[in-house]
Amino acid sequence: MYKNNHRQVLVTGGTGFLGSHCVLQLLNQGFKVRTSLRNLNKKEGVLAMLQNQGARSLENLSFVEADLAKDDHWDKAAEGCDYILHVASPFPFKMPKDESELIKPAVNGTLRVLKAASKTEVRRVVLTSSFAAVGYSHKDFSKPITEEDWTNPQDKNLSAYTKSKTLAEKVAWEYIQNVDSTLELAVICPRYILGPSLGTNLTTSLTAMKQLFDGTMKATPNISYGIVDVRDVADLHIRAMTDENAKNQRFLASSGPEMSFHEIALFLKEKLGEQAKKVTTRVYPNWLIRLVALFNPAAKGIAPHLGKTLVSNNHKATRLLGWQPRSNQEAILASIDSILAVDKV
Repeated sequence: MYKNNHRQVLVTGGTGFLGSHCVLQLLNQGFKVRTSLRNLNKKEGVLAMLQNQGARSLENLSFVEADLAKDDHWDKAAEGCDYILHVASPFPFKMPKDESELIKPAVNGTLRVLKAASKTEVRRVVLTSSFAAVGYSHKDFSKPITEEDWTNPQDKNLSAYTKSKTLAEKVAWEYIQNVDSTLELAVICPRYILGPSLGTNLTTSLTAMKQLFDGTMKATPNISYGIVDVRDVADLHIRAMTDENAKNQRFLASSGPEMSFHEIALFLKEKLGEQAKKVTTRVYPNWLIRLVALFNPAAKGIAPHLGKTLVSNNHKATRLLGWQPRSNQEAILASIDSILAVDKV
């Protein structure tokens, strides 16, 4: 599908939910892949995971130790690469009390990757941003959110994660405009990423689904999400890496219409029956979430969106890059399959 000519790609964060899918798809399409790990002790685990998923040409995969919080080794990581997929970014399930714990590595890590790209022969960097950087300052709910929109990091009540993704993307565009205009940038802004996990560690988004499925979540907040399958997000990264239409563009990544956790719960009940017996169909009242938000960072992050549906679409990615994502329902069921598989391990 892609003309790779054995080109070399650096994928930051190859152990992650999305990063591992990017590595798998790149290898299976014939690219040479180098992935950064904070600790090379994880190398054997990554190789075993990819082998278990049927990865081809594992001899084309190499590793480099590099940490987004440190300057060391990023030049070595980028050396000889034609492209970089900068996927790695902190996304904890529990938000830290000090927001700088998320913001600093996201912003400074992005700059480290871009500076390394400028020193080498890297042609294009594809940055994994987030819908959080696009739609959380939206005011006119009669209009859909597009790639032209931005979240204002100065807005009140934004979570540390939202600020980190917004500021990291902004610094990337500023770098391209003001420091190295010859370096190409493409940005992917996914909505809620679901789908299959390649390993046994569940990502933050899958942990939330697990809590819904196993009954830990006693009720759901009254908010809706755009959904996208992790396999499709990886595919979109690769399309944005190689397609001329993606040069210096950003792309929203979502699948079907927005769904609330309540709608997800009803779908699971209908589709899985007795298997989904622990899934709650209760919904927390908005006032309760707002009360909890006074002292809970996670609730604070979602409180401004209660009762609101942030509508977006994938028209730009489908039109310019020929991207065709899976349905919301397929992504949800693949998530549950992964959760059940992990529980059996």
